[in-house]
Amino acid sequence: MTVSEQFLQELPKCEHHLHLEGTLEPDLLFPLAKRNNVTLPDTFPQTVEELQQKYTQFKDLQDFLNYYYIGTNVLIQEQDFYDLAMEYFKKVSKQGLVHAELFYDPQSHTERGISLDTVTAGFNRACIDAQQQFGISTRLIMCLLRHTTVPECLDLVNSAKALIQDGTIHGIGLDSAEKPFPPELFKDCYSLAKSFNPNLQLTAHAGEEGPATYVSNALDHLNVTRIDHGINSTQDVELLKRLANDRTMLSVCPLSNVKLQVIDKVGNLPLQQLVDNNVPFSLNSDDPAYFGGYILDNYLQVNREFPQWDYNTWIQIAKNAVLGSWITEKRQDEILAQIDQVAEKFM
Repeated sequence: MTVSEQFLQELPKCEHHLHLEGTLEPDLLFPLAKRNNVTLPDTFPQTVEELQQKYTQFKDLQDFLNYYYIGTNVLIQEQDFYDLAMEYFKKVSKQGLVHAELFYDPQSHTERGISLDTVTAGFNRACIDAQQQFGISTRLIMCLLRHTTVPECLDLVNSAKALIQDGTIHGIGLDSAEKPFPPELFKDCYSLAKSFNPNLQLTAHAGEEGPATYVSNALDHLNVTRIDHGINSTQDVELLKRLANDRTMLSVCPLSNVKLQVIDKVGNLPLQQLVDNNVPFSLNSDDPAYFGGYILDNYLQVNREFPQWDYNTWIQIAKNAVLGSWITEKRQDEILAQIDQVAEKFM
């Protein structure tokens, strides 16, 4: 029997796999295009309704990325990046979100002549305001686009040196299409970033399209402490044991995996296998404007398709998400206490 939706609504949540550019809803995209005098391609949908319809029928990851990168062209001024992030925070503040570790893709903007400082300042200002207005703690994770060249990624890391050193950029990630770009290609980029700040956190997308070896290679060559997606880890029994023993969290994105046809339904995700093997994971929304669901929507859909999960299972998932977050012990304790309060209320 599934747990109550009210419980899932109130359950304190941490999000670790959210691309800020992926929260660009059609009803914000078109006004920003007008504000910044951006002409969208003739082949791009011309109305909010047409674009929303397109978002329901991506053929695969690359088809999605083609629209995703066109959409980023409307983001130009610092205020645009701020407005984008604040729209996300407003939505999830009503869905039980208490902590967010947020990806952003500077190369989507720097290649258009927009500075890293402009992009980061807009997003960082929104993070500060989200803490004040909604009580949501945050971390910013700068992602490298793996379909670009390694020298370009090294240039980005070098340009981010000051932001890494002062902690504005709290982590480094690796995203875009996995194939044919295995994690080990970016070993020097990760080493360079880590040399700027030994406290810098490291993660990478692996094991969504790519095989389990991509996950192992990210751990071995990039020294990441988290894996984004990672569902193909279940192909390798020894890898599952390693993830469990090291408490390496996977940031799983259920609705995204369906929309990009990685799986045909959420119920076919190997989540029960992860639970059974004691592998920690969190549930996340990835690019929710494009994939039709923010964090609560993902929780609710998983609940529908894994009805065997009781309150104790969900509480453990929520707590694993807290323990896998890049936050202070004090902040961890605060959120864990909030989870206990909700557990007591419903159990």
